[in-house]
Amino acid sequence: MEFAFTDEQQMIGETARAFFAENATSERTRAAMAGNGIDQGLWTAFCQELGLSGIGIPESAGGAGLGMVELAIIAEAAGAQVAALPMLGSLAMAAQAIAAGGSAAQQADLLPALLSGDLIAGYVHDAALTANGNSLTGSAGFVAHGASAGLFVVTSNTGAWTIRADAPGVTVTPLTTMDQTRPYARVTLAGAKGEPLGDAPAAIAAAHRAGFVAVAAEALGGAQACLDRTVAYAKERVQFGRAIGSFQAYKHRLADMMIEIEQARSAVYWAACAVDEGSDEAELALHAAKSFAADTYFMCAGNQIQLHGGIGFTWEHDAHLFFKRARAIQAMLGDGNWHRERIATMILGDAA
Repeated sequence: MEFAFTDEQQMIGETARAFFAENATSERTRAAMAGNGIDQGLWTAFCQELGLSGIGIPESAGGAGLGMVELAIIAEAAGAQVAALPMLGSLAMAAQAIAAGGSAAQQADLLPALLSGDLIAGYVHDAALTANGNSLTGSAGFVAHGASAGLFVVTSNTGAWTIRADAPGVTVTPLTTMDQTRPYARVTLAGAKGEPLGDAPAAIAAAHRAGFVAVAAEALGGAQACLDRTVAYAKERVQFGRAIGSFQAYKHRLADMMIEIEQARSAVYWAACAVDEGSDEAELALHAAKSFAADTYFMCAGNQIQLHGGIGFTWEHDAHLFFKRARAIQAMLGDGNWHRERIATMILGDAA
């Protein structure tokens, strides 16, 4: 298969890259880290001025009517700047779940506020959740931007519900996490009343597909940024009378990063395209994209620190922002081993 972006997709990519490069600055990201992990001005501009928050939501649900490829393009651009936004949990997972599995009334009630950025949602998945009717009991840690959420989409292996963060029986506990640009919280439900989504399987599947695509594309953008920043540094830093990028061992490390990134790029857009086309390979491609892109990002972020020398280890340098985000991405939504085991089972069956 030969894949190439359409003119419209190229325009979306150029617009998103320019927007995040101009607005998602290191200074603003660090200010958000000192607060709740959200650059509110950036979030409002992204949702209301740029108008790309509904990029992966069907037109029938109030979105732009585009697909996972376009969502990946946006997530890649945001990841390149380590943007402090609740995009993953609120738009890529919660909004997708409501758009795919919610009733027309639920979509009309919730999606406009989500897509405008006025309401932030968290995605809570607890396989052990117990439901007595619509009374929910369970808990989940590592809910992205959970402490800032006004709404939760709660799923188990058998059902899906929406529930307000201030509903009786809901307790949200902020957690201390390594990646301060995407803070987590533990959400505990003790008999909290949820409103069921009409088509739970569709909601869960849509949320997980969009989540895998978004986080893999974000990892791709971060990995590319690590390479680009390191190449720029290699041209400026001089040792022994020559730019350090001219040394063979240094160039080999950069070449290794580039090769891994190009493979990750193929995996990410294969997955996004497979989902959009309803391909039988979509599930396998999603597992491959998440595991490969996350590992590539971590490798590139580590190399960025090492190839910057002493300055790369300091708090003042942005390399640590990429490294922490990369490490967090490796662990979230299933680690690499889990995804690779899923792929092995699909290919080998019982032999896996």
